[in-house]
Amino acid sequence: MVGKTTVTAATIALDRFGLGARPDEAPPADPKRSVLDQIERLGAKPAAFDTTRSSPEIATQYAAELQKLLGSDKADNLEARKALREEIQALYRAEVEARALAALDTNTPFMERLVYFWSNHFAVSANKPRVTALAGAFEREAIRPFVLGRFNDMLLAVEHHPAMLFFLDRVGSIGPNSQAAQRAEAGDTRRKLGINENLAREIMELHTLGARSGYNQSDVTEFALALTGWSTGRIGEAVPNHAPGVFVFRPALHEPGSRRILGKTYSQPGEGQAESVLQDLATHPATANHIGTKLARHFVADTPLQPVVERLSTTFSDTGGDLPSVYRALIDLPEAWTSQPAKFKTPWDWTISALRGIGRRDLDGINVAPLLNQLGQPVWRPGSPAGYDDTAASWAAPDALVRRVEVAERIAATSPSDVDPRELARKLFPDSLSEPTAGEIDRADSARTGLALLLVSPEFQRR
Repeated sequence: MVGKTTVTAATIALDRFGLGARPDEAPPADPKRSVLDQIERLGAKPAAFDTTRSSPEIATQYAAELQKLLGSDKADNLEARKALREEIQALYRAEVEARALAALDTNTPFMERLVYFWSNHFAVSANKPRVTALAGAFEREAIRPFVLGRFNDMLLAVEHHPAMLFFLDRVGSIGPNSQAAQRAEAGDTRRKLGINENLAREIMELHTLGARSGYNQSDVTEFALALTGWSTGRIGEAVPNHAPGVFVFRPALHEPGSRRILGKTYSQPGEGQAESVLQDLATHPATANHIGTKLARHFVADTPLQPVVERLSTTFSDTGGDLPSVYRALIDLPEAWTSQPAKFKTPWDWTISALRGIGRRDLDGINVAPLLNQLGQPVWRPGSPAGYDDTAASWAAPDALVRRVEVAERIAATSPSDVDPRELARKLFPDSLSEPTAGEIDRADSARTGLALLLVSPEFQRR
């Protein structure tokens, strides 16, 4: 199906800045204002999260289960480990479902889209049991509360969170001249001690400055040394507030002395040393450019023009990383409202917009986690600290489109029997539905087939 490639401002507000139109909502009379207003009215915690648990609650249970395994015999141990793995996977699926339900029910879809953007920017990958268990809590605790704040605050929350510390192997990193290392050397331990540079490198390359932005290997190593001591609580620890799932600074693991990073010396003691580095990274000009580029890529074009990036990065720098100011600058960009469908939907975007499009506010008959696995974008499992790609080339391959056709047929099968796909198509894309797409839907041999055709149409694939 090939049709006209223009979309209205109302469709852009609903799709490019939101999560897709719903049949029970009228298109916004003032599209730009409808997006801007959402910045002012981020609501309370979505009801879908009422039954979710905090990181300390999840981690305490997980640690207690692991501790039980230590005292069991080999046969019982294998069964217990299997049961624990299944329990963690069930928790993961429930977290994915809660995330999807929040998306279906929200009245601030721009805010939800920003949560997903930042969650992917600060990606953790649930390929380790502890990260699998904490991935949903990480997004709720370290991303969602800070979307309308300053970048610096989100950065600190992310890097302190146990999910990130576990994912990038920070918990076992020990300064070579720390008290712990000296005790180990005196005891002639066989345990291999040393620093792990993963977190330091990814903070610089992915979370803040961006690749090829002027830092070198020495900066990474020095930052890794500054981060030593950043850890989490353990079950049974006598120290108050050292429960699993809680950030803990362990002075005995921290490398003593000053650190020289990006030409600046940091002599702060303990935890404050790495925090000072993070604060400087958060406001660095390279960070402003990196964040501006990624926001422009997500909302404007796969390859955004430099003036667009500069507008966002300048606002970021001028406001000290005030994110609502950056969002307002983004919404004010003429390039963000181009009538060309600029962005190809990722599997998550497409699935949520499809469910919203047929009017769903529940997930009866839809298993979101395996469905996203089938579509090639498992939630919180990008497999890399870089997160999922944000360009059409990663999602528009022929085999990926075939999978969308299969899923579209399954989603269409769950829709109410009285849905008229012809009427629905015109509601979802007011004045933006191409004649060829309208004709294909009109000629469908059944309402269900017509609905599936709508969900895989060119209009529905892009935002």
